[in-house]
Amino acid sequence: SFLTQAYPLGIPEPQLLWLTAERRDAAESILGHPPSAMRVRYWEMAGQSTWILEEIGKEELITVGLLIGDDGIRRLRVLAYRESRGGEVRHEYFTRQFDGAQLSSKLKLDRKIDGISGATLSVRALTRLARLALYYHGQLHSQ
Repeated sequence: SFLTQAYPLGIPEPQLLWLTAERRDAAESILGHPPSAMRVRYWEMAGQSTWILEEIGKEELITVGLLIGDDGIRRLRVLAYRESRGGEVRHEYFTRQFDGAQLSSKLKLDRKIDGISGATLSVRALTRLARLALYYHGQLHSQ
């Protein structure tokens, strides 16, 4: 349903971004660990790309959908939250902090994301995924 909301006129065919050595190094720098795959699936249409990425919060995977445009993050939604604590990161009052965020030349977000008490690791995971999706989006036309 995230893809249907992102592309109401029809979901484009999925594509693959291959992680070259340079991209793997950048992804590892962002995540703090090597990426788990050699390629990443994405959808692209009309200058925007959509990524469905996963990262460990404290112990479990958090699945996040990110819609990215040249003007930054257009939408970030938690699609599956599996942790027993910290579920507040699913709420719009938290995720809208990412709207419009862009990536600096040092692969950091251009803004501070406010944390949530008891959800520090989940907040960090979402921030890493936001940075990663912005980086991947920037790589699409430099292939």
